[in-house]
Amino acid sequence: MSGQFLGRHEDAVQAAVASDEAARSALVASWRRSSRLHHLDPGEHKPPQRLTEQELRDARQRIEPLIHAAQASLDRLYLAVGGVGCCVLLADRDGVPIERRGAISDNQTFHKWGLWTGTIWSEESEGTNGIGTCLVEQRALTIHRDQHFFARNTALSCTTTPIYDHEGNVAAALDVSSCRADLTEGFVNLIALAVNDAARRIEADNFRLAFPEARILLTPAAERNPGAMVAVDADDLVIGATRQARLAHGITREQLERRLPVADLLGMPQRVSGDLDEAERAALHRALARADGNVSAAAQKLGISRATLHRKLNRLGIRRDH
Repeated sequence: MSGQFLGRHEDAVQAAVASDEAARSALVASWRRSSRLHHLDPGEHKPPQRLTEQELRDARQRIEPLIHAAQASLDRLYLAVGGVGCCVLLADRDGVPIERRGAISDNQTFHKWGLWTGTIWSEESEGTNGIGTCLVEQRALTIHRDQHFFARNTALSCTTTPIYDHEGNVAAALDVSSCRADLTEGFVNLIALAVNDAARRIEADNFRLAFPEARILLTPAAERNPGAMVAVDADDLVIGATRQARLAHGITREQLERRLPVADLLGMPQRVSGDLDEAERAALHRALARADGNVSAAAQKLGISRATLHRKLNRLGIRRDH
């Protein structure tokens, strides 16, 4: 990369920052944050900052459940994009990659560019870039070549989407990066679809791991957004919701703390009376099914006498086989 090119990029960034384009362009707004808020120089040549090995271990430990949930999706995403010279990065909410997939033959190149675990890609540190800007703006985006703030990063193309945890907060960013000169806009669009799909799978897998004892249900909004899921306990109360479900149904943190009836959320018809009888009937049916219809075994599982169970079955009109 010639010094003349570096100068042109630096001049273009500075001119855009000084203009009124930031009000109309998200990219220029990011350039302005990089310049005026973080006091970065687009012509700076220093390599990216890196965490120490201990700091990287600490960063990994902080989101260990999410890392575990992401493994299969990271592998599948790399199988889709690795053959064309891309690497896959899972960064924490501070913009530090803590998991990576890449071809051994590309390791030297990607390490040189900082596309490696432990490198700090926050917008505060690296200016406008895929990982850092995605985390600031909390949206999927691509920062392609000279859209980067630093001239030294203009050979990179980075496609990134945020990952939300089981409480609906930004927890990480999933990125596919390349420094190939022949990467076309059309292929970048395909990468964006693959990255978004992988991120949603990671969120779903992480959500299931966060509520191991609950039933996981898709909400009606899942027709438009497959990530709209809720966790329901044994009493049919919603105890967790993905970000997509929270947005689609207006679910608040306070509602989840009070335990929201799933019937209210899913629009099920409400019974004015008879709810207790229906709940008891369902519990008895489950107990009998688990005991293969044996009343004595069902009573033992329920912790009541055989005579008491018979009275309940008679009152509710439940047939029994034994």
